[in-house]
Amino acid sequence: ATRDRKTLVVCSSAKLLRRMNLESLANPGGFDPFDTAGGGEDGAQEADIHIRVQQRNGRKCITTVQGLDAALDLKKVLKVIKKEYCCNGNIQEDEVMGQILQFQGDQRQNVGKFLIDNQLAPKDKIKTHGF
Repeated sequence: ATRDRKTLVVCSSAKLLRRMNLESLANPGGFDPFDTAGGGEDGAQEADIHIRVQQRNGRKCITTVQGLDAALDLKKVLKVIKKEYCCNGNIQEDEVMGQILQFQGDQRQNVGKFLIDNQLAPKDKIKTHGF
């Protein structure tokens, strides 16, 4: 058998050689478990909101919030959170994830509490990472 990068040779016995194309193994059946664009109730928020903390340098860290509803005015949400919790923040544009809120410091609990208290997201849709 010749060696090709796109071909996987599976030998179950000496007599049986079966070649499988690696491209067919990439997504068998066409189901993508991470696809959040598929089906859901109309008008309801489909995707989860992820609140994460990222370490910068030393003791410095930033909190990122992604998955907020596109219908929200993120500038106003950002302004209120910044004033209420005395932290700086901004909106980052990402090609894949859309608009991401960034806050200075570890604001995971504060942001989660704010979203729930102001009914911007239900508690079961908020995923806080790192606890």
